[in-house]
Amino acid sequence: MKYLLLLNRSDDALPDPGSAESDELFRAYGVAVEAMAAAGVLIDCAPLTPTSSATTVRVRNGETLLTDGPAAELKEQVGGYTLIECADLDDALKWAAMIPAAEQASVEVRAVIDTGRTS
Repeated sequence: MKYLLLLNRSDDALPDPGSAESDELFRAYGVAVEAMAAAGVLIDCAPLTPTSSATTVRVRNGETLLTDGPAAELKEQVGGYTLIECADLDDALKWAAMIPAAEQASVEVRAVIDTGRTS
């Protein structure tokens, strides 16, 4: 079964780019991603741009409405994702716990519904 791991954190919780803390954080993410790849569970993963660069799209009464920023004003926003394929939820939770965001913020684990589509 596929699981989407949503990496949640506040944008201001990230260390400054190029700092020693930032380098260490990227190394820690690399260790987790390499372990998932070596185990054959990793499908894809990537960080997202800051929520300040988001555009939210809503269609109401046939009119497309665009809003700068995230869909919801929350303390934590999705800052990245990892898509894995595991035997079960327990296995997915084990992998989610390896992601540095689990120590510093949160990782939401959600099963992906199989719609039968291949692409």
